[in-house]
Amino acid sequence: MGVREWIKPRAQDWAMRFMDDLRPEAVIEASGDVLEIGFGTGLNLKHYGENVRGLWGLDPMNTLGVPKVERRIERAPFPVERMALRADGQLPFDAGRFDCVVTTWTLCSIPDAEAALAEMRRVLKPGGRYLFIEHGRSRDQGTMRWQDRINPVWRRFTDGCNINRPVDRMVKEGGFELTVLDEFVGKGPRLISSLYRGIALKN
Repeated sequence: MGVREWIKPRAQDWAMRFMDDLRPEAVIEASGDVLEIGFGTGLNLKHYGENVRGLWGLDPMNTLGVPKVERRIERAPFPVERMALRADGQLPFDAGRFDCVVTTWTLCSIPDAEAALAEMRRVLKPGGRYLFIEHGRSRDQGTMRWQDRINPVWRRFTDGCNINRPVDRMVKEGGFELTVLDEFVGKGPRLISSLYRGIALKN
């Protein structure tokens, strides 16, 4: 394992803990067999409810052997499988395999988010639910303009993160029916704190 591969999961684990207070409400409704896209370092595991039967975590970052991640997986009250894999390619699951798909602060950094959403929809059962909390495009015109100006540079220095993606529109165009959507401004600079939390159904 190279230095970057050693540092990245540990740095991401530290940075993403600042959103821990928003995780429970985003994932508590998950049930059955769950696919979590953007599993990261497993920070969501302790927030899932008792109705989860098993979880498959997918992330391009390899966390095998990272002690904190291993402990979180061991403590989970349901089986956890993880794969170091991008979400915008063909996922290695049959159509209709999962009851729920979950993403938390993930759509921003998937290179082809439209392809990822199409695959997420494919592997969901009919009537399956997509649960998410994501940061994205602000509704404030001034903030929106600054997001568009800064995004090219921001993306380059943050491992592909985009700050101006219209999350609600992307989910709808991905073939989902939005049944719950809560938009609010979280902690931190407005450029990166316009949040979308919701539940969408596979039509």
